[in-house]
Amino acid sequence: MPSRSNFIDGEWIDAESGDTFDTHDPANPDAVVGTYAQSGAVDAERAIEAALVASDEWADTPGPQRGRILSRASRVLAERKEELTELLVREEGKTQPEAAGEVQRAIDIFDYYGAKARDVGGTVKGASGPDTTLRTKTEPLGVAGLITPWNYPIAIPTWKIAPALAAGNAAVIKPATLAPGCTYEIAEALAEAGLPEGVLNVVTGPGGEVGDTIASHPDVDAVSFTGSTGVGNAVYDTATEDGKRVQLEMGGKNPIVVSDTADVAEAASIVAGGAFGVTGQACTATSRAIVYEDVYDEFVDAVVAEAEGIEPGNGLEGGEMGPQVSASELEGTLDYVTVGKQEGATLETGGDALDRDGHFVEPTVFADVDADSRIAQEEIFGPVLSVIPVGGYHEALAVANGVEYGLSAGIVTDDHTEANRFVDDIEAGVVKVNEKTTGVELHVPFGGMKASSSETYREQGEAGIDFYSITKTVYDNY
Repeated sequence: MPSRSNFIDGEWIDAESGDTFDTHDPANPDAVVGTYAQSGAVDAERAIEAALVASDEWADTPGPQRGRILSRASRVLAERKEELTELLVREEGKTQPEAAGEVQRAIDIFDYYGAKARDVGGTVKGASGPDTTLRTKTEPLGVAGLITPWNYPIAIPTWKIAPALAAGNAAVIKPATLAPGCTYEIAEALAEAGLPEGVLNVVTGPGGEVGDTIASHPDVDAVSFTGSTGVGNAVYDTATEDGKRVQLEMGGKNPIVVSDTADVAEAASIVAGGAFGVTGQACTATSRAIVYEDVYDEFVDAVVAEAEGIEPGNGLEGGEMGPQVSASELEGTLDYVTVGKQEGATLETGGDALDRDGHFVEPTVFADVDADSRIAQEEIFGPVLSVIPVGGYHEALAVANGVEYGLSAGIVTDDHTEANRFVDDIEAGVVKVNEKTTGVELHVPFGGMKASSSETYREQGEAGIDFYSITKTVYDNY
């Protein structure tokens, strides 16, 4: 069982209060997985000071040298993949294949940004007059404050930390208190890879103290947040008061449109994968299936069969869908099941907590859902799918766009024209054709529209480095 203090300026330091908190296995809530520092504002300020002191030297470190450290960290994580996978399963609840895939993603992200760090610097352009060099010079912002959620406890911290460091920034990260263990493993891997002291600092504790301090501190130059829309908007208001650069990735209510040209069995498999994979605990999870009436009944039967074929269970014991991360998350999902019944939707399958240890719930499908109902409008963050009948493309598009969110969306169709129309018309930052709404590539931009994002900067790929960088334009008349 790991016991972790804060990681500040290359040292393990207890919280000023001396208090700690425990994390628990969602599949076995009586089992303590780790003990961590219950930090406050003083601890966050100490971490920010360490990052500020380290920032100039790290900014002056050549990009290829920074990249080599990130690449070495990738190799360290790869050597520890098995133990990291087990930690992720025990602390967050994913199945073993899901956790292993997430750990591999973190390995690949560090490898990617290790290479991309060589390209950070600027470009040369042709000048209009003679005897003049025209170029750009890319520089880091300084200190980045990173606030991450529990649902992807190694991938999301990695895709914030790696581009921030590649661009030459120092960083302070506050991982979610439900699953902070993997973030400390990242810090250890980077330290072993040669990252200078103070360049990355990890502080655990409540968002109201640690997160607010990071968002408001005058020595933090940029804030990157992933989490709920309500908290994200509060972070944005706090961070922008003194002009910080801010990046938010927040909630989703993601649709898949199922056309009457689709292979229904394939469509049901795609939808079920997006709805019930990672226990529906993803901002990109498929929450709404918007289905043409001609194939509606057949689709409902097929997706119900998919749901009923999933066996929830402990991820380390072969479970096909893990538990929800906490009792409160399970309670929230069950509350929405009650809402769906009260709203008149048809509960086709699932909807109950499982009578066993752990925060397990059945994969749940509601049919005949009103597009304006709460279960079709509000983010549930659990394995609950709403199936909505529509008359055709235009109604499907109106329903798909008729929510406050715009993160991920998909269409299953054999009509190429229809697919391209959907790509043009949908209000979402990630668009999938004949694929589930979850799962994204690491080398292309990721982000949403509307209430799913600040719509400022994208994450991942080259866009990730752009957020943590600022550009000077240099005119050199020689």
